[in-house]
Order: sequence, then C-alpha cells, then structure tokens
Amino acid sequence: MSLPADAQAALERFDQARGWEQRARLLMQMGDQLPPLAEGEKSESNRVDGCESLVWLVAEQHDGQWRFKASSDARLLRGLLALLLVRVQGLDSGALAGLDLGEWFTRLGLERQLSPSRSNGLHAVLQRMAELVSAS
Repeated sequence: MSLPADAQAALERFDQARGWEQRARLLMQMGDQLPPLAEGEKSESNRVDGCESLVWLVAEQHDGQWRFKASSDARLLRGLLALLLVRVQGLDSGALAGLDLGEWFTRLGLERQLSPSRSNGLHAVLQRMAELVSAS
C-alpha cells in the first residue's frame, strides 16, 4: 500500500533516527508543529474517550476524503497524534476502515515505546475516527 507523501516523509525521518531519544525528539517536534485547535474545537463533543490525557479530534469530509485535526494536553501524545494524522489525512472511508495502526507504528519503530495506556489511547482515537466516518 502506498503512503501519502507526508506519511512517507515521516517514515524516512524515523528510519534515520537512531534510538529512542532521537525518535522521542522527533515526536516532540512533530507534536509542536500540529496546528492548534480553536478553543471552540476543544469541546466535550470533540473529546476522545478512552485516553488518560485530554485528547480532542475534529473531522471534516471534503469530496469523499477525510481531514482530521487533533490535539492533546500531553506533549508526547501530540507527537503520536501528528504521526497518526499524517497517515490518515485524505483517506476515504474504506481506506480509513482498513488501516492497521499497529503496523504503521511498527514501521516507525515506535511499537515498543508505546505503553499500554498510550497504545489504548491511540486505538481510542482511531475508534473515534471510525465512529465519525460511519456517522457521516
């Protein structure tokens, strides 16, 4: 399966990173580059349940393709969200439903660093994406 250009670029950056410290630095940088949500978007209706940290997710569909915005109060989680978003931006509903999140984070070399709570939180975000897609 071919990757979106931004996802391919992220994969190449993480492939070049040596060790967890470099990957963690990349995660922080990516999280810092996430566009901030407007205060009105940080609403209870956009909050993702199942995350230990506060996480918000906003979805819009244009011409059959999904665009997501997300944020969190946790810096490392913002980086993980940024990596998730570069993987899902512009997908249609079918491609989004078939996405293997574990495989994506394995390719990035991050699967061992995902604590069970972070992994569960990312799956909660993906589940919320699926709910938003199926509700449209």
